[in-house]
Amino acid sequence: MKTDDLIKALQADGSKPVLPLRRAWVVAAVLATVIAAIAFFILLGPRPDIAVAVHTLRFLFKFVLTLTLTGTAFVYLRALARPGANTAHIAPWLVVGPVLIGLAVVAELFAVPADQWATYWQGQNNLVCMTYIPIIGLGPLAAFLAALRHGAPTRPRLAGAIAGLLAGGLAATFYAAHCPDDSPLFVATWYSVAIAILMALGMGLGPRVARW
Repeated sequence: MKTDDLIKALQADGSKPVLPLRRAWVVAAVLATVIAAIAFFILLGPRPDIAVAVHTLRFLFKFVLTLTLTGTAFVYLRALARPGANTAHIAPWLVVGPVLIGLAVVAELFAVPADQWATYWQGQNNLVCMTYIPIIGLGPLAAFLAALRHGAPTRPRLAGAIAGLLAGGLAATFYAAHCPDDSPLFVATWYSVAIAILMALGMGLGPRVARW
């Protein structure tokens, strides 16, 4: 390519409008939520007894957990998108979700007879859980990875994994409205496996999608 052609190409590329990073995250969050909602209502929908379930602590706790996971992952991912940003004070907040579910599991082990632990752990829909949380989270994962392209993450593999965690938390929030299994033992195991699938996918795609 001749020098003049290269200069023209760089000028043309520089003249393209760039979406500000703050706006990119707003768009990604809204788009991811809408995509997840559409996928959820098309594929599953709320559980039949949701009107009764909302009055139980175990059902509501699932949303406390998934929304905590989603919120902390979102804050951390936004920080990772900025090169040189100090994330040391944000990363520890990611343990809030695991601590909550860990405490809930301990409480349930004390409250439920030992001969019923396996039943609570296995639940009714573990395969459905591990299938549909990743499916619902695929669109949100794509949206969050696209938002990363508007930043400059210096650790794209980690950023991709956190994008998967965020997408998984969002997908799990919707799935929780369908899931008939409210046991913390079930949630701690099968929700975690399903979210880990999205994290692994995000980790693999991060270096390819979010490189700069």
